[in-house]
Amino acid sequence: MRLVHRLASSPMALVAGFAQALSVADPWGGQPRWWLQWLSLAFLAWQLVHQAGRQVSWSSSTWGMPDPGPNWRRGLRLGWLFALGWLAGVFWWLFISMHTYGGLNAALAVAAVLALAGFLALYYGIACAAFLALMPARRLSGCPFLPTLLFAALWTLAELARGSWFTGFPWGAGGYAHVDGPLAFLARYVGVYGIGFVAAALAMGLVLAPRVRWGRWPVYAALVAALALGGAGWVARDCALNGAGTWCGAPQAQAQLPAMSVALLQGNIPQDEKFVPGTGVVDSLSWYGEQLRDAQATLVVAPETALPLLPRQLPTGYWDALVARYGSQNPGKPQAALLGVPLGDMQAGYTNSVVGFKPGQDTPFRYDKHHLVPFGEFIPPFFKWFTQMMNIPLGDFERGAVGQPSFEWQGQRLAPNICYEDLFGEELAARFATLASAPTALVNVSNIGWFGDSVAIDQHLVISRMRALEFERPMLRATNTGATAIIDHRGQVTYELPRLTRGVLLGQFEGRTNLTPFAWWASQFWLWPLWGLCLALVFWGIAARGRGMPRPLS
Repeated sequence: MRLVHRLASSPMALVAGFAQALSVADPWGGQPRWWLQWLSLAFLAWQLVHQAGRQVSWSSSTWGMPDPGPNWRRGLRLGWLFALGWLAGVFWWLFISMHTYGGLNAALAVAAVLALAGFLALYYGIACAAFLALMPARRLSGCPFLPTLLFAALWTLAELARGSWFTGFPWGAGGYAHVDGPLAFLARYVGVYGIGFVAAALAMGLVLAPRVRWGRWPVYAALVAALALGGAGWVARDCALNGAGTWCGAPQAQAQLPAMSVALLQGNIPQDEKFVPGTGVVDSLSWYGEQLRDAQATLVVAPETALPLLPRQLPTGYWDALVARYGSQNPGKPQAALLGVPLGDMQAGYTNSVVGFKPGQDTPFRYDKHHLVPFGEFIPPFFKWFTQMMNIPLGDFERGAVGQPSFEWQGQRLAPNICYEDLFGEELAARFATLASAPTALVNVSNIGWFGDSVAIDQHLVISRMRALEFERPMLRATNTGATAIIDHRGQVTYELPRLTRGVLLGQFEGRTNLTPFAWWASQFWLWPLWGLCLALVFWGIAARGRGMPRPLS
């Protein structure tokens, strides 16, 4: 019993949360560990169920809500500590950007990371508190179908809130750990948050399964079988409509476009020099200019702010040379380029942008970043005092629109996104509103140099792989320091440059034209169907709580 009490203690929730952080991308090989995510969340579920067993008697109060006893507060504490260990362990590398490159005092940088993690952890603490408030011990025996779904719904609501409220910061969501796991096939149907819902249900289901009374096992098994058969039927129907390939749900062969050669540029400009005139700026202009001039691939992609100056600030003739280089008609080997560069002026405002050059166009293609980074690309209200403490070239950029047109080139529709914009699958989905205009490939340009040689590089690669799975589109990643890679439509890395090196990644990709179920419903309704499902399950739990629960059948 002493061991059980120690395992149920608050410090162990913190440890389990840190294990959840390791599951997204371990610091040794950068690989996601789906089983570690599931087991760490199952441990938290066990702690909550153990706590429910210690609950005092309940009485119904106004609106059918339970009269809160002391244990919901412990649920709040367990959930908050778990999420604190998880989130601080996931994005600890923010310390590097604030202290190493921003010059912020080390103690203040640590405090800032913990404050952000602690604030975001409140979502999960509230979710666990609500679970214990609605699920006293007597409701966790018999048939635990409702408690299992309720936990999954509350956990997913916390994930959705973290990913959308206050501009959202969903980095390291639990579903990303499953990009190589047995639940990865669900990405094309329900996306990363749907995978997280299923993983949470399986975690609680594992904990509650031994508590099922023998008389209720047939009911429990029948409900699980109905869900499994329903899901299998949905997958089988989609396979029949789209054609089954080497893996279930793979698109038809005719949905594949001819391979296109691509050169992805990785300048590895030191972050503390990148925006310094005379050093990093000169180095950037020289190296990227040379590679853009000499590249032989059909498509050339340079990373975010590869050119760290506005076009009018570039050396005389530099911009015109780029336009002429890719705008000329070359019947032997036509080429196009996408590169990151800031645009704008004092009157219209500035944007973090991608421009595209190709033969025959009057004006360059332009994509403006929509989802800006707080404290990096815009300063949230009341936080100017904080940013003034750091020596970082912060910007106050204008936002681009959601669902901007793709860059069309030789039958491909290339959809750029900048830096952590590929975290927001629902925003990328806006480009899939119609099949005729849906992207055939996604292009991410990034600069993760702010976070040094840390696990942030591996985590971002996992995020891009999940987007490739959700939309069944290749993802081309051109970055300053890594991971510069080509990801195929199955979420597998086919080409990759060594990180923190200067080089050009030469490879090929095959665009796709099918439309996944996730791409369809997320383009029409964003993530509202998931919100609606989870809220309906919570209201079901509240209604059941208000009616009371009959004693379990023996």
